[in-house]
Amino acid sequence: MTTAPASIAIIGGGIGGLTAAASLLRAGFAVQVYEQAKTLGEIGAGINISPNASRILHRLGLVDALGKTGVKPRTFDQRRWDDGRFLLRAPLGEPVESAFGAPYYTFHRADLHRAIASVVPDHRVHLAHRFTRLEEHSDRVDAYFDNGASISADALIGADGIHSVVRHALFGPEKPRFTGCVAYRGLVPSDRLTHLDLEPTAQIWLGPGRHFVHYPVSAGRMVNFVAISETDSWQRESWVDRGEVADVLATYPGWHSQVLSIIELVDETYKWALFDRAPLPRWSVGRVTLLGDACHPMLPFMGQGGAQAIEDAATLKECLLKFSSDIPKALRLYEQIRLPRASRLQGMSATNKTRFHLPDGPAQKERDATMATGATDWSLAAVAWLYEHDAEVAEKR
Repeated sequence: MTTAPASIAIIGGGIGGLTAAASLLRAGFAVQVYEQAKTLGEIGAGINISPNASRILHRLGLVDALGKTGVKPRTFDQRRWDDGRFLLRAPLGEPVESAFGAPYYTFHRADLHRAIASVVPDHRVHLAHRFTRLEEHSDRVDAYFDNGASISADALIGADGIHSVVRHALFGPEKPRFTGCVAYRGLVPSDRLTHLDLEPTAQIWLGPGRHFVHYPVSAGRMVNFVAISETDSWQRESWVDRGEVADVLATYPGWHSQVLSIIELVDETYKWALFDRAPLPRWSVGRVTLLGDACHPMLPFMGQGGAQAIEDAATLKECLLKFSSDIPKALRLYEQIRLPRASRLQGMSATNKTRFHLPDGPAQKERDATMATGATDWSLAAVAWLYEHDAEVAEKR
């Protein structure tokens, strides 16, 4: 008698949720995705996908799709805010691909999301399903939605983002802490910036109380930027609040002309406050677990938020394959493997806020001298532990 494959319900159709769906479907599980939006898509702008995540996407058959819109930056540069001096030029491109067996990409989030969605059949994705509550039983978990629908599955995965309703259902309300930083993001058509002779690189400009990031996306047709500065207070945590270009410019007085030119030439900008959350002590309860920002939301100072969600998906699949007849055991193993690594990166991301924003002075000079030695993040030696990780064999080790 053939045993039916375990049924997996995924709440959330973002990058992490769809990667989990694609991985689990290829492994033979019966997967359904439930997304609250009426259309499938991604908000936001740029996203970095390093080798620890791109190798997983390549194994899903996405090499060609990613190559159409992804950019492989040559270097990751850290520069001084006023004179543009290079503090560190860390190799990406071919050196990273050769060293770690997979490329480093920069994407528009919508392009990456569309590529992953292409390997998840439409009939597996259920739109306009806003999750409201769950009930766990010894042999299944039931989920309920605000449209009146309900489903039963062998396991439920909460991949519903930073404001996860599944996390709230498992562990109750949280108390995020405002970091003192507000971010503005924008996209500028590359043809407006030809006078800057921008190389295909990712760049971080470091300055007192703020920093500025930019890199190419959408096959090089657009330049994505994020401008992060310190402020006294903020109440709302949203990715879609409109900002004013004049306000961004006013935040960067005296900065290098390249930074100011990129800001000046954007048509619109969006702003959001950065809130920090302590690492969770656990992700799983019985037949329910969390994935991606639902369990380890990260400040955007390591470029690892999306990559870690993709890693989660790969390890989750391996754990469910190993213990497909004991779902709670599989989810405990997944948590045991993934929680320490994700928590480490959460902490590193928070630490970078301080390092990026040092005022000019002795501490800043010491930071810059350390960067010149290559003994800091994004140098090949420093990132090897991060980029060489293969989430699909983590369980086997």
